[in-house]
Amino acid sequence: MKIMFYNLRPFDELAYAEKFSKEFGIDMAWTPDHPNEENLKLAEGCLAVSTNPCNMPASFLDTFASMGVKYLPCRSIGYDHIDLAEAAKLGMKVSNSSYAPGGVANYTVMLILMLLRKFIPIYKRTEIQDFSLPGKMGRDISRCTIGVIGTGRIGSTVIRSLSGFGCRILAYDLYPNDTVKQYAEYVSMDQLLAQSDVITLHAPATKENYHMIDEKAFSKCKKGVLFVNAARGSLIDSDALIRALESGQVGGAALDVLEDENGLYYYNRLGDVIRNDEMSILRSFPNVVFSAHTAFYTDDAVESMVRAAFESVDCWVKGVKNPHEVRL
Repeated sequence: MKIMFYNLRPFDELAYAEKFSKEFGIDMAWTPDHPNEENLKLAEGCLAVSTNPCNMPASFLDTFASMGVKYLPCRSIGYDHIDLAEAAKLGMKVSNSSYAPGGVANYTVMLILMLLRKFIPIYKRTEIQDFSLPGKMGRDISRCTIGVIGTGRIGSTVIRSLSGFGCRILAYDLYPNDTVKQYAEYVSMDQLLAQSDVITLHAPATKENYHMIDEKAFSKCKKGVLFVNAARGSLIDSDALIRALESGQVGGAALDVLEDENGLYYYNRLGDVIRNDEMSILRSFPNVVFSAHTAFYTDDAVESMVRAAFESVDCWVKGVKNPHEVRL
C-alpha cells in the first residue's frame, strides 16, 4: 500500500508525511513537482495519488487509473482541480482535507483591517521615510457594515471574530446557520451587496458559484466598497474587478487567491516574466493587497492536510466510512 505525493513541499509537508507514513503503516513516494506528462510514471505501483491544487486533466486520471491508482486524496480543502466526473467513471475515489477554521478566519480579519486602515500604502511610504499624513486616513471597522458571503466553518468563525469589533454584520448563505444568527443578520445577496462597506467571500468553488461576483454584482454595491477573497479565485470575475477598481466603484481589494494561479503560487518566480495579465494589472493598483494563497498557512493546518491524505487511504482500504470523502 503506497501513496504517491505530487507537489509535496520538502520544507514543511515532508516531515509530516514521513511521520504519518510510519503511524499509518502506509508507504510513500514523492516529488516536489506538479503532475506532468513526464512524471506520471512515478505513480506506478501506488494505490493513491495525492496532490495540492494543480492541473489535473482527465487524461492524467486515465493514466493513473491504468496503473492501478484507485484513490485521489487532495491535500487541500478545494478539490475543483480534479475532474470528478472522470474520476467517478474510472471508479476512483476522491477526498479533500480539512483544518481548523481559525487560521483563515483570523487572516481574513487581518486583511479587512489592512484595507480599512490603508496599511499597505502606509507601510510602503514609511519604507521611504514619507511620514506625512495625506492619503493615509482610514476607517474604523466598528462603524462599518461587513458582509460575509458563505457561513460555513470559516465564514461563521470570521463572523464570530468580527462581532468583537462591534460592527454591523450581514450574512448570506443558502443554508443559514442558527449559531451565526447570534452575531449577524441573514439577508438576500442583493441586500448584502447594497449595504456592505466591506464584503468577504467564504464560498466553495462550484459551477453555481463561478464568477458570483461579476460586473452586475459590483454595480449593486456601494461606491467604494472593499472586497476580500481568501476563499477561491473563481468566485470573482477578475476582468470585472479590474474595471470596478478603475472606475472607483470598488475602493480596494485584498486577494489571497487568484483565478489563474496554478503553476504560479508556491513557486519562486523571482526574475521571471509572468504571463498573467489579470495579476499584472491588479498588482499595479495601490489599493489592492496580494498575499499569494497563504491564508491557510499555519503549522496546524499543514499537519492536518497531510494527515487527511493518510486517513483517507486508511479508511478506504479498511472499508470504513471516510469523513473526508467527496461525494458526487
